[in-house]
Amino acid sequence: MRCFLHFIYMTTQLRNEIFKVSGEDFEQLAIDVFHSQYQHNLLYKSYVNALKINIENINSIARIPFLPISFFKTHDIKTGSFDAEIIFESSGTTQTINSRHYVKNISLYRESFIKGFEKFYGPINDWCIIGLLPSYLERKNSSLIMMVDELIKISNHPQSGFYLYEHDKLNEVLHQLENKKQKALLMGVTFALLDFAENFPQQLKHTIVMETGGMKGRRKELTRKETHEFLKNRLGINVVHSEYGMTELLSQAYSKGEGRFESVPWMKTLVRNEDDPFDVKENGSGIINIIDLANIYSCSFIATEDVGNIFEDGSLEIAGRVDNSDIRGCSLLVV
Repeated sequence: MRCFLHFIYMTTQLRNEIFKVSGEDFEQLAIDVFHSQYQHNLLYKSYVNALKINIENINSIARIPFLPISFFKTHDIKTGSFDAEIIFESSGTTQTINSRHYVKNISLYRESFIKGFEKFYGPINDWCIIGLLPSYLERKNSSLIMMVDELIKISNHPQSGFYLYEHDKLNEVLHQLENKKQKALLMGVTFALLDFAENFPQQLKHTIVMETGGMKGRRKELTRKETHEFLKNRLGINVVHSEYGMTELLSQAYSKGEGRFESVPWMKTLVRNEDDPFDVKENGSGIINIIDLANIYSCSFIATEDVGNIFEDGSLEIAGRVDNSDIRGCSLLVV
């Protein structure tokens, strides 16, 4: 009972600090979260113990053990014992096993993506939010759909909403918004944006186009540069924005052009050496590790299968996937 009460106290204290964290305080808070999750996440503790790591030597984020993301496909990843309010599930393909993220508090996810969005784009109610996410709308338990749905509701704009394959209607709405000079965000899965741009070329002056990744065999695979050039030419925009998130996380990074992502303050990306997964650095090229402090009831330290570059300013560029790793349903475009 005493251990349980200590866990409740610790997680409450940590949760209060997560969204207030600044750059200089991040490392200590991450180490505090590590110790909490080591004590109360049985799978993570077993993993760390199997590595024969002395946790007393964890004095920097580079020394923290990162849990392979594949564990979300085979285990229930929970810090503490709880009944999940929702279980997010990756889309995957018919040949892959989907990841499952057990979310204790939907309110925690909601706070993370609202504060994250507003950090990069300002008040949500300034925008008309349009979701062109047909493949996600056709399945349940998508964290992306929950996020966009909530942004649509908060925007409180009469023309905010989801579009399945209604490209004619979407085209009409965009023209109306452009005529009113209304700020709009068209957030779409890549293949759907390409289909729309191919059939409805136009000149968007007040609309941001944001791609979330995702071809899933719907179209010929293109590089990120090819995709963005096509969208820019067909839709008359200067840059294509992007969102980087995944089922296993509760936070996102955003790119305002050229595929350079910036993370929210409570999320940090690092790189590990492909030949030595314990050789972790804060910048350089390698396989991406992510610290997401909002994952306080899951695991905050994830070793992904994405390959990329982290620049000295902390921005991230994704180059593709590790060879032979499963292709995600929201698969990233390669550089």
